[in-house]
Amino acid sequence: MAWFLNKYRCVRCNRGWEDEWSATCDDDCPRCGARHMEPYDSVDLTEIVEEEDGKFLVYRSPDSAEGSADYELIAECETREEAEEILRSGDEELEEGDGQVGFVD
Repeated sequence: MAWFLNKYRCVRCNRGWEDEWSATCDDDCPRCGARHMEPYDSVDLTEIVEEEDGKFLVYRSPDSAEGSADYELIAECETREEAEEILRSGDEELEEGDGQVGFVD
């Protein structure tokens, strides 16, 4: 499931805040309660790369995710470049990569 970090600024009280959602949706201001504030920016967090113990782990929010990203590990790489290439290649390579070193089944 798509996952986003949405960034908001209230038009009434000027408060800024961030919230994670499965869409780039409107939110209500946590300070003054103004409704339907549209995000001014959204960061796509559906797929992320994290470094851990010298490895670069590729995670994806699955279609089953609901209240949180609920990330699943999809690949383990030696370099950040390899991890980012997996994300650029899309689902086709991940499906073809089953059984190859570095891919997580």
